[in-house]
Amino acid sequence: MKKKVILGFFASVFAYNANAVEIEFAYPYSGLFDVTYQAIMPEFEKAHPDIKVKFRATYENYEDATATILRESTSGNLPDITMQGLNRQAPLVDKGIALSLEPFIANEPDFAKDGYHEAMLSLSTFGGEVYGLPFSVSTPVGYYNMDLLASAGVSSIPSNWDEVIDACNKLEAAGHGTLYFGWNITGNWFHQALMHSQNVPMVKDGAVNMGGDAGLKTLEQMQDIMGGCNMPNYSIADGQAAFNAGTIGMMFWSTSSLGSVEAAKADFELKTAPFPGIPGVNGGTPARLPAGGNAAMLVTTSDDPERVQAAWTFLKFITSGVGAAAVAETTGYVPPNKAANDLLGDFYDANPNKLTAVNQLPLLADWFAYPGENGLAVTQVIYDYTEEIATGDADDMGDLQAEMMEEIEDLM
Repeated sequence: MKKKVILGFFASVFAYNANAVEIEFAYPYSGLFDVTYQAIMPEFEKAHPDIKVKFRATYENYEDATATILRESTSGNLPDITMQGLNRQAPLVDKGIALSLEPFIANEPDFAKDGYHEAMLSLSTFGGEVYGLPFSVSTPVGYYNMDLLASAGVSSIPSNWDEVIDACNKLEAAGHGTLYFGWNITGNWFHQALMHSQNVPMVKDGAVNMGGDAGLKTLEQMQDIMGGCNMPNYSIADGQAAFNAGTIGMMFWSTSSLGSVEAAKADFELKTAPFPGIPGVNGGTPARLPAGGNAAMLVTTSDDPERVQAAWTFLKFITSGVGAAAVAETTGYVPPNKAANDLLGDFYDANPNKLTAVNQLPLLADWFAYPGENGLAVTQVIYDYTEEIATGDADDMGDLQAEMMEEIEDLM
């Protein structure tokens, strides 16, 4: 029902020129981004009344976004523009579905002035060519209910996972719930965060790199967090609802949800802080962190030059200037370019919780997609084995690691 309401909103509010060029667009995570596009579209309409944007039904998540595009590419039903997770761009490039943006960029004399961060452009660069423009970039952060922590005698925000577990023990002793650790976030993102914390990539030399010491440390750290905090096996929705209701004191999740958390939370003081480090590794702070978020990719199959140009115009608009500023204002994502900073003004001074992710930008590292035809299946294998940790069904992480890697290697 929600999708129909939102799509109806777009269809009814934005009344375009009857002779406008129509393009089709699809994006994921309705709950995060509907409000963003509601902010962007009136500005786009004013600037480009000759372009009508038809919104397709939203993708559920990044895996769904990729699977849908792969399916639509075989049925000849691709949109003109798709939003894809930063870790899911490569398959679209490898299969020739995504178009290189280099010819379009070359025809934009002011492209450099839009100030795309080089580090962010590199996330969408393959074979020396740009195939996507980052729309939103996130890092994992900690969310803290400062009132609940204070009532349990926790005087400072934890900086590493041992301190997190100690805070859990105090919360539990005070009769409060403990935490939600988002192991089940899309794309095994928290596995990659714990691997990158050790300065070890999740994928190396074309293979999943969780079979060594860093992979074992990652699984053991997850077991320590979830078991040491007696965390229920929350679904994503239930974990976020528990934090928003004020029944648990901490949540570890993407900064992307900050806007929705601020809107939905009970009456308590919320603070965000950097993602905790692994004790004894890199001085107890993460060496690097995976760049989350998504990028706009041109996948049109139209042979109409006006439609193709219109698609590029929309793609560029939503990832620069007004579009980028709207991302920051309506979510917790970091805008993908510096041009938005002029429009944001003193925004971060007034919204310090959104500054946490900005301060972590120097740690940005690749959010890896697993290579080969079974990349999505590998994601599911890692998810399934990690759920055994969350439920307490797995005790020996060495055994779990060996079984998991055997399945992964069979798939690859």
